[in-house]
Amino acid sequence: MKLGHHVAISILSVALFLALWQIAASRQWVDPLLLPSLTDIGLTTGELLADGYRQVPLWQHIAVSLARALGAFAVAIVIGIPLGLMMGRSDALTAVLGPFVQFLRPLPKIALIPLAVVWLGIGEASKFFLIFIATFLSVVVGASAAAERISASRIRVAQTLGASRHQIFLRVVLPDALPELFTTVRLSIGIGWTSLIAAEMVAASSGLGWMVINASSYLRTDIVMLGILLLGGIGYLLDLFILGLQRLLVPWTGKE
Repeated sequence: MKLGHHVAISILSVALFLALWQIAASRQWVDPLLLPSLTDIGLTTGELLADGYRQVPLWQHIAVSLARALGAFAVAIVIGIPLGLMMGRSDALTAVLGPFVQFLRPLPKIALIPLAVVWLGIGEASKFFLIFIATFLSVVVGASAAAERISASRIRVAQTLGASRHQIFLRVVLPDALPELFTTVRLSIGIGWTSLIAAEMVAASSGLGWMVINASSYLRTDIVMLGILLLGGIGYLLDLFILGLQRLLVPWTGKE
């Protein structure tokens, strides 16, 4: 399917969904408390842009959440990709670290909140840790799998030509693994972004996740829906950004 057709179909499907949402809410097919209309959400957005939520401007809630998430993402990727690639090329390192990674990865990160508070307090460190650990473990597993799938014949050819281990890593392992690494980063950032709400449950007073949780306790469904739309929209934009980087830096993806 051509890109233009794909975009057009996507826009049409979203427009139809939003139209159905507005009709269902405005005609009260669903209780407005459960599903506020897009019009109500738009009015709420205007109020929050003007007055903020709990004395905090809406842009600041967005900026705080982005700062927390992007900082944790960056550290997780910088540490996780080299470690995962080394694990994928070393059975000994996988034997040592694999059990810990595989034990922690499926563990619900919300279960780590009490430990994060005990170890790191209720400040930004505990929030950073929860987002970091969710992203880091997924990056390590994906990078390890990408390195394991590299053809052994390519490694042997490079060795035959006299390439050093450093050259093999930079010229063979890394280029071959890059397409899967970008896919891993996309998936891991998605997982890390979903952990944002759990992280902002830890004594926060700002952030989109905190705003959603706080508004739900007052049955402000319009603010909850606005927060969800913002969280989903920002997550989608982050994914598009990573996909754009992949097409720019790894143009050979899918062409082998």
